[in-house]
Amino acid sequence: MPHDTTRLHHVGHIVEDLAEASALYGRLGFVVPPPSCPAMPRSEGGAPEPFGAANTHADFPDSFLELATRVKAGDTARLPADTRLVPLEAPAEVLPLLVERIGETSANLSAFLDRFQGLHILMFSSPAIDAAAARLTSAGVRHGGVNTVRRAAPPGADSPVETIRYLEIDAQGPTAGTGTVGAGTVPEGRVGIVADLDPGIQSARHLDHPNGATGLAGATLCVADEDLAATHHRYATYLDRHARQEGRALIFDLDGAALKLIPETALPTTLPGEEPPALPALVAYTVTVRDLPLARDLLHRNGIPVRETPTGELFVPAEAALGTAVVFRAG
Repeated sequence: MPHDTTRLHHVGHIVEDLAEASALYGRLGFVVPPPSCPAMPRSEGGAPEPFGAANTHADFPDSFLELATRVKAGDTARLPADTRLVPLEAPAEVLPLLVERIGETSANLSAFLDRFQGLHILMFSSPAIDAAAARLTSAGVRHGGVNTVRRAAPPGADSPVETIRYLEIDAQGPTAGTGTVGAGTVPEGRVGIVADLDPGIQSARHLDHPNGATGLAGATLCVADEDLAATHHRYATYLDRHARQEGRALIFDLDGAALKLIPETALPTTLPGEEPPALPALVAYTVTVRDLPLARDLLHRNGIPVRETPTGELFVPAEAALGTAVVFRAG
């Protein structure tokens, strides 16, 4: 029976300074377009000013990397100069709800940054998101239901409007040592399922990266050793499959990608020199590249430090990549 959750949709790197992060991603060899940010006048008759949250993507054919930050009053210096402001336009009866939701997003980003700067979003892709939502409900997994948002599609897309359908998983209750988590989040961050990207729209985005990256191939979640079994149970329920064991890691195989669960004491042998900023924590993501030596040369030319995993993959350490290790794999 086909799975209703098939691959990685995107991961989200939450940063303090989006201008700094955009520059870093350029040096890593990714193309990231100017970010967008909602805007509203702070006083009647005033010019729209950014607020809430700003983000941009490094896009691949069926996945992407997201860069995001919270935006508070006076934070504009932390946004790239070419940030695209999107004035909020909605009927009067809808606008307060829209502002409230943007405020909730900003609050979650602030909570993530209070933990650490780094990877806090993990979203899986589904060809049948309504079926996935029903399955999660039947399994007793709390979630906010399937939400639908629409935004303008990029120039050259098959449709002028992109429709995004997604759900966010809610924590089942307090987890020891992780503090309070908000609605739409679990202890390691924002985890959920998104309907598959529309290829007729995604193909209109910039997909050719100087580092040769072709797709999102993995995410690594580090947990306390004693929490590995419980975390495996959670994700086995989320993904409707069990993991295989590889050394001390547990691997959930997806279509062309994988989620790796690592106990804390195994992280140093998996990603040499890395330490989790908190537990649990998404500590790394993996991208495939067409030519690994080419990617290595680009990173060296751009002054980016590179280490090697025991399996021969390259990775940029978290200390050089704003809190998340970035792994490059031939593929």
